[in-house]
Amino acid sequence: MRSLIAAVAGLAFTGALAVPAQATPPEGKYWRVETILSRTHPRPVGSGYWLAERQASTTWQSPEGKSWFGFRTLGARPKTEKDEAAWRADGSPASWTYRTEGMKISLSTEPGEGHVGPTKGAPKGFRLGEKWVTYQQLQDLPSDPVALKKYVVAGVKTWIKGAADEAKTTSPNSKIGDWESQLDRYVAIDLSRMLWENPIPQKVRSAALQAFKTTKGVTDLGRAQDSLNRSGQKFALPTLTTKGTVLKQQLLVDTKTMTLLAEYTDTTVDGKPFPAKTKVETYKVGWTNEQPAVPDGK
Repeated sequence: MRSLIAAVAGLAFTGALAVPAQATPPEGKYWRVETILSRTHPRPVGSGYWLAERQASTTWQSPEGKSWFGFRTLGARPKTEKDEAAWRADGSPASWTYRTEGMKISLSTEPGEGHVGPTKGAPKGFRLGEKWVTYQQLQDLPSDPVALKKYVVAGVKTWIKGAADEAKTTSPNSKIGDWESQLDRYVAIDLSRMLWENPIPQKVRSAALQAFKTTKGVTDLGRAQDSLNRSGQKFALPTLTTKGTVLKQQLLVDTKTMTLLAEYTDTTVDGKPFPAKTKVETYKVGWTNEQPAVPDGK
């Protein structure tokens, strides 16, 4: 199933694309997406306490078709006061190491050095839904909510057909209805991605939000603030339930800039919290002239 937030590195592309003269002029050298991920480490450490981890990642996309990706771990700390008390009782360690499924897991209270560099190996262009487009095509997206939603629905249906056909090679009993039952969720996800993923004109982002709000299963939860004290309108995506797993996602949107501020993901399995798939992500998006650099997490 699709995830709201595709892996950031998956947005990578290389090469150069000429920007037609009639394209909406960029407001900077790069469209930058800064993300801070906060989540509970998926298993307890030490004497049995839980850690909260933070990670910073940033993508830069130029209108000419180049991109960069930066990443840095921001350190782990005891999640709650109870966890902190247990951590102190353990001698307040600054690092943890253990093995699971043959892999060595290392954690630290200190931020990592991080890295930044050009992304390579992906198709040229900007990812839009399940296809890749040019900068000009982003500018040419419909600014009418009805027309934009029609465009997105058509794209999702094309993807569903392809996914169902491909699945038959490995799962003969699979049915296209398995995907079609989640059509509204897929549409809502693709519309919400227009609020942050690419340098789309604000009038189109505005249309995307209007279309998103009218999608079946989307719920307006009213005004709220994120962990950075930024105010926005909060929405719930259609809930996804599969074989005892329940995935609930909420979005906080700045309705002035029409950009995503935060995403909240809550996952339970058989009624119990599933830390590995429960997280909070905050976003800062927009044009910049600053050169790509290792994220500082601020």
